Amino acid sequence: MSRGIYIIANDKVSEQAIALLNSIRVYDTSTPVIMIPYDDNYQEVAKILANSYGVQLYEDLEFIERLSNRLQQIFGEKFFARPNQFRKQACWFGPFDEFLYIDTDIVVFEKIIDNLNYFADYDFLCCDYQHAGGINNVFTSQVVEENIFNQDELKDIFNGGFWASKKNLISENDLYESFAECASHPEYFDFSQKTSDQPIINYTILKRVPRRFNIVRREGKGPGNWAGSRHFKYQGKQLIDPHVNQPLQYLHWAGIRIEPGCLYWDIWEHYRYLNEPKPTQEKTVQTKSFWQGMINKAKSLF
Repeated sequence: MSRGIYIIANDKVSEQAIALLNSIRVYDTSTPVIMIPYDDNYQEVAKILANSYGVQLYEDLEFIERLSNRLQQIFGEKFFARPNQFRKQACWFGPFDEFLYIDTDIVVFEKIIDNLNYFADYDFLCCDYQHAGGINNVFTSQVVEENIFNQDELKDIFNGGFWASKKNLISENDLYESFAECASHPEYFDFSQKTSDQPIINYTILKRVPRRFNIVRREGKGPGNWAGSRHFKYQGKQLIDPHVNQPLQYLHWAGIRIEPGCLYWDIWEHYRYLNEPKPTQEKTVQTKSFWQGMINKAKSLF
C-alpha cells in the first residue's frame, strides 16, 4: 500500500512551493511527493523541488492535458476563471494507492501524511471549517430549494486545497459524468469569487463517496487552519487554536495574497527561508521597486 502527497505548481508559485516543501520535510523526510504541472511553465520549480526535496514530476503529462481539457470542454472553454485547477484531478490516477492533495499556499505543522490513517474507516478525507461559513463559494441556495443535498450532506462541504482519497475511487468516466451533471445545472454553484474546481469536486464527492470524514470533527474537534482567522496564538513558529486548545495541523492562506503585512506572514517567511539566508529588507524593497518600475514603464508604452 503506497502513500504520497500531490501538489500542483508552476514557476509562478515557486516561492510558495518551497515554503510548503520545507514545512513538510521538517516533520517527514521520506513520504514521496509528486508535482502536477499547473501549466507549461513548470521547469524551474520542478528542478528546484526535485533537487532539494526529492519531488517527482507526474509521469503521464499527456494524460493530465487530456483530462483537464476534456473536463474544461464539458462546461465550455470560457466558463471557468482558472480551468487549470482541474489538473489536480489527475490525483485519482497517479501511482499512490492513498494520497493527500495539498495546495502550495499552505504550510504544515506535523507529519501530515499520518492523517491518512483515517482511511481504515473512510474513503475521503478533508480537514477544514469551510462548512461553518455556510454554502458560499461552493453552492447556491438552489441546491437547498431543489433538495439536491440535505442539510446533513451540506455540512460535509470542504475546501478544495486540502483533501485525501484513494486511487481509482473516482474513475475517469465518473468525473466526466459528474461534470456533465454540473454543466447542465450551473445555477447550483457559487462561482462569484472565481472559484473553479471547488464547487465541482464538492458535488462529485457528496454524490459519489458516502464514506467521507472531516478530520476537524474528530473527538474533541480539531483546530482551524485558515490564515484569515485572527484568533490563533503563537507557540514559537507554530500556532495554537485557543477555541479547542490544540496546535494547528496546517495553515492555509486561501484567498489571501501571501506578502509582507498579511496575517501570519512571519510563519510563512520562516518556512520559506528555513534552509537559506533570508533576504534583507533593503534587497526586497529594491527588487519590488525594480519590477514596479518595469510595470510602470510598460503601462506608459500602452
